[in-house]
Amino acid sequence: MNDRFPEVWAPSSSENDLRQLLWHRQKLVWIKVSVKNQLHGLAMSQGVCRRSKLWNAEGRKQLANLTLDPWAGRRRDELLRMLDQLEESIEQLSAAVEEAGQDREDVRLLLTHPGVGRIVALAFSLMIGPVDRFPSSKHLVSYLGLNPREHSSGGRQKFGGISKQGNRLMRTLLVEAAQTAARVEPNLRRHYRHLRFRKASAVAKVAIARKLAVRLYWMLRSKTDYAELVRMQGSPGANLVDLHPSIS
Repeated sequence: MNDRFPEVWAPSSSENDLRQLLWHRQKLVWIKVSVKNQLHGLAMSQGVCRRSKLWNAEGRKQLANLTLDPWAGRRRDELLRMLDQLEESIEQLSAAVEEAGQDREDVRLLLTHPGVGRIVALAFSLMIGPVDRFPSSKHLVSYLGLNPREHSSGGRQKFGGISKQGNRLMRTLLVEAAQTAARVEPNLRRHYRHLRFRKASAVAKVAIARKLAVRLYWMLRSKTDYAELVRMQGSPGANLVDLHPSIS
């Protein structure tokens, strides 16, 4: 009543509904992965190991024709039906995400970054809200749970894995997008290879996801697309996350 507390940002009802769309799609994707893993296990129990080729037309035919015991066969058949239903639902939800992001300027800006698709762009915009509520990229990284845990004692600092205190959906999407970006964007590719050589692959993926989150933050903060951000830095190979002293 006396205006002594800072106002807390809350998404609108339409933004909340779009968040539900993204969460529902991602939940189905996770279920689909579980179903495919189970079918892989059934195939491997019969000596069939086709990896990703198990899901093409020939692989599906071979999987459907496996000679299995009655209950194992029923499990296989029901899992295949579930897989088809999940793929149809995910395709419809992905189309809804595409439509939802068509008229958003923030999504258009984020899509210009290599490796960032419409799902990641829309999710990033919806999950973080107004970008100016984060004073620096460090605050955003902490909000997303991509900051390292700290164990300090007796004047000694020790950092562990990421805190994972933020939004699980956004972290998952950023890590997936980071893997794509590391293949198509030269600077991120060099950084990823350097980290993978020195550390575990999982650590390198998270580090690239963190860098990608910082880049997207500054694209929204400065209202510039990827090409303009590179020109502002002066070199396509420059480290874009050093545009501001507070960026880590």
